[in-house]
Amino acid sequence: MELNVKKHLSLLGKKVKDKVTGLTGVVTSVGFDLYGCIQVIIHPGVDSSGKLHEQHWFDVARLEIIHNGVVMIPPNFVYGEIAEGKKGPAEKPKFNKC
Repeated sequence: MELNVKKHLSLLGKKVKDKVTGLTGVVTSVGFDLYGCIQVIIHPGVDSSGKLHEQHWFDVARLEIIHNGVVMIPPNFVYGEIAEGKKGPAEKPKFNKC
């Protein structure tokens, strides 16, 4: 897999900040589209009552990594059953405060 693709996929699970809006949260998805856009979904977490905040797509150029660790280890998209399309998604956490 190309170096830049790996770089973008390495954002999964990291806490980031959008430089334009100031929204912070965890990267839960990375998308590569036909027109050349590389975007991520930022999940901002939950409010004090446990209600999920809305998630939004942002271009990767707008992101600042604010914590280099990951909230959970992403699936292996290079080798193994997930990479081969033989196994579904990794187990998702039931609840995680960001």
